[in-house]
Amino acid sequence: MIDAVGNPQSLLLLGGTSDIALATAEKYAAQRPLRIVLAARESERLDAAAERLRKTGSTVVTVPFEARKIDTHAEVIDKAFAEGDIDITLVAFGVQGDNEQGWTDVETAREMAEVNYVAPMTLGVRLAEKLRKQGHGHLVVMSSPAAERARRSNFVYGSSKAGLDTFFSGLTYALDGSGVKVTVVRPNYVHTKLTEGIKPAPMAQQPEQVADVIVDAVRKGKEQVWAPAQMRWVMTVLRHVPRVIFRRLPF
Repeated sequence: MIDAVGNPQSLLLLGGTSDIALATAEKYAAQRPLRIVLAARESERLDAAAERLRKTGSTVVTVPFEARKIDTHAEVIDKAFAEGDIDITLVAFGVQGDNEQGWTDVETAREMAEVNYVAPMTLGVRLAEKLRKQGHGHLVVMSSPAAERARRSNFVYGSSKAGLDTFFSGLTYALDGSGVKVTVVRPNYVHTKLTEGIKPAPMAQQPEQVADVIVDAVRKGKEQVWAPAQMRWVMTVLRHVPRVIFRRLPF
């Protein structure tokens, strides 16, 4: 169970090599050792992530996970919950993709849709069932400001994140009264492996800064948060910019 000050006893990181997910786990583990399940592709990166978290004194197990192999997701979730209840699940996997290929190449578009939307949605259905049965838990999902209004340079990625964002925002209503909470996190550009090679946007964040936002949001039971918080007001303005002007903005 999550204690009175928001600290969990167990974590499930779907996207267990994510820089943001690992930084979040370390924030929690600094308060007390945890039981952590890392679900990701089998690789040296996954082994290194597990070792990194074991140094916090936490018990860490790994579960092989491929986002696009939808028919394996039930087994992944069953294995993740095999040792007991999960207090916080962080859905932190995704692909940025190449936007120009995304709207001209079917396979690129399909990969972004399957990894960023279809896989999180189907996992969300299974996780909601598990968490409702245990009667508690917090589900945190990584979205993006692009889900609110995508630019010319990222509209394929933004469309996939919009689907994810809408689904998990809806879960906040559907799970009301069940003891299960959902938080949708919309971070601005974050310096991670996912964004390597992409020009940083204004107000760029480090993984540890986003982790602070996640920890605070879970503690306060917030359903939607932006990182940094100022992005909420930036996106409020951008959502209302007329299309004829928005399409001419230099980004």
